Amino acid sequence: MDLAYMGAALGAGLGVIGAGLGIGLLGASAMEGIARQPEAVADIRTNMIIAAALIEGVALLAEIICVLVVVTK
Repeated sequence: MDLAYMGAALGAGLGVIGAGLGIGLLGASAMEGIARQPEAVADIRTNMIIAAALIEGVALLAEIICVLVVVTK
């Protein structure tokens, strides 16, 4: 049972790290795009928000799976 807790904690941590890196790269790319083409701010912002929501959804799914692993053991 201890290994299940450790695996769930490791999975949760990796999920959060991956989401943080993904959103960080997304924000950096969006800022670079806005700097290169300021007239496209609205389109870039909309696409950035949609992509960030999808990344957060995947991170939440990873967290839920880790919790389920612990609960079902």
